[in-house]
Amino acid sequence: MGQIVPSSNTTMETEIPAMLRLRETVADERFTFHSSRMRMKKVVKEELEAMDRDSDRCALELSDARVDVLGYACLVAIMSMGRGYHRVSQERLMRRTQENGAPAPVVTSAGALVDALHAMGMKRISVVCPYMKPLTRLVVDYIESEGIEVKDYVALEIPDNLQVAAQDPAELMHIYKRLDRANIDGLVLSACVQMQSLPSIAKVQAEAGVPTLSAAVATTWQMLKSLSLPAKVPQCGELLSGKY
Repeated sequence: MGQIVPSSNTTMETEIPAMLRLRETVADERFTFHSSRMRMKKVVKEELEAMDRDSDRCALELSDARVDVLGYACLVAIMSMGRGYHRVSQERLMRRTQENGAPAPVVTSAGALVDALHAMGMKRISVVCPYMKPLTRLVVDYIESEGIEVKDYVALEIPDNLQVAAQDPAELMHIYKRLDRANIDGLVLSACVQMQSLPSIAKVQAEAGVPTLSAAVATTWQMLKSLSLPAKVPQCGELLSGKY
């Protein structure tokens, strides 16, 4: 499993392996994890754009290792580049792997979240984001441009990416209650692959009574799907129940 990660990301190399180690308790496949990094310290549009240009190099480096799938682990970098950009990015990065003689499917956390919401039949959701409000609005607009209504959102307004990772995921048990949850189909507990949420996904789902996922859970789901493996991981919420 290859991951293209921001240089300041400390979560995706923790949560993705944690989910796939859980899967190893119920399935035969075994996984190794390999990363290449793009420079980014602050979650602002200028740094995100500069970082995204680095993703081609990362795809080449990971394809040197002959990984079976690549995951682009930064949702807001993709969504800040304009509507539908996850398709452009995925196609371009897969082309880099082909040119390197090691073709591999490419998953972006942005595309994975959108695809997961559609797969679950969600039409109206509420979302928790760590970003500043202008970037949060870009994320909301991107999701809505894909045909899913965002009824409500919380923007935690944390610009420093290391501080995003430092947030206690247990706090999400309180934060999600600030959302308008009336008549929604589901909750995105973290629309950011840097903000830890995995320990709270199943707990919030049980307490709120609606399917609950995160960008990291969606990325894991789509990486497994791209390898034609059953997307079933215990204790990780409805999306990884094996139904989708």
